[in-house]
Amino acid sequence: MRTLASSLVLGGLLAVGMVWSGSYLKEAAQVWEASNRVVTVKGLAERDVKADLALWPLHFSVNANHLSDLHEALADDERKIRDFLTARGFPSEQISVTSPQVTDLHANSYNAQRPDERYRAEATVLVRSPEVDLVKQSASRTGELVRDGILLSADYAYRTEFLFTGLAALKPEMIAAATADARRAAQQFAEDSGSQVGHIKHASQGYFSISDLDSYTPDIKQVRVVTTIDYTLSH
Repeated sequence: MRTLASSLVLGGLLAVGMVWSGSYLKEAAQVWEASNRVVTVKGLAERDVKADLALWPLHFSVNANHLSDLHEALADDERKIRDFLTARGFPSEQISVTSPQVTDLHANSYNAQRPDERYRAEATVLVRSPEVDLVKQSASRTGELVRDGILLSADYAYRTEFLFTGLAALKPEMIAAATADARRAAQQFAEDSGSQVGHIKHASQGYFSISDLDSYTPDIKQVRVVTTIDYTLSH
């Protein structure tokens, strides 16, 4: 009888245990299934900003038959360019000049017809200024230098560049905007699937990019960032 009673008690405990464990496993499976309901969305933030730094190179060249004359012509053209920039309102600390590059045209001539003038010197006067509008206005008046006998280079390598240096101040606001945009996308997905958006499971921030708005307005920049976020979904 004791054996029978013990067996009955043991069987009851096992039955209760199986029911409890089955309920626990079912609940755990539901939690596991819910935790795996994830939607991955991307959020975009864009801002159009004005460049706050201009790099304006004025590359010029002079020719002469004697090095002393070449040096004099180079110094004279540099002075004229500096005077032009000073008259336009650029302070001297925003103006610098590179070391000249001198070429012996006769030594580099591979045919019988040599250039009339033996030497050529090239140098660049660089304006580095936060006065972007002043640079644009002044660049349109470089014809005055040409009329004054200065041979300016039209090479693309010496184009004016406009930069934006204030990215650090924009980052927090743009990251928040990109995150909000991602959440709107997640909410739309949840609405379409009959779910609700939960917490952020994983998030990654893309690189910030700065590009010209278009080829005609290089002084206006477009700042862009994309974030990728995994949201959990619940019924």
